[in-house]
Amino acid sequence: KAYDHRVLDQSTTEIVDTAKRTGARIAGPIPLPTVKNKWTVLRGPHVDKKSREQFEIRTHKRLMDILDPTAETVDALMKLDLPAGVDVEIKAFGKN
Repeated sequence: KAYDHRVLDQSTTEIVDTAKRTGARIAGPIPLPTVKNKWTVLRGPHVDKKSREQFEIRTHKRLMDILDPTAETVDALMKLDLPAGVDVEIKAFGKN
């Protein structure tokens, strides 16, 4: 998850390359819908209710499934140094 899609795409490329290098299969990255948060504020502090300014922030997300990860894959992904604007969330699912 990141606000800048270029940084996010570079990070997903690094993650995919690292996973493939360690022998894991990978599905994705799948681009998820962009979340747009908008705020409207008054331009002036007193009058002119019709004069407003709008701000928006876009959150871009990618989904990747790492299939059959090895211990080497997990270690390599934990040591991976990603840019400051990228947030990575990891969920582990066991085989049933």
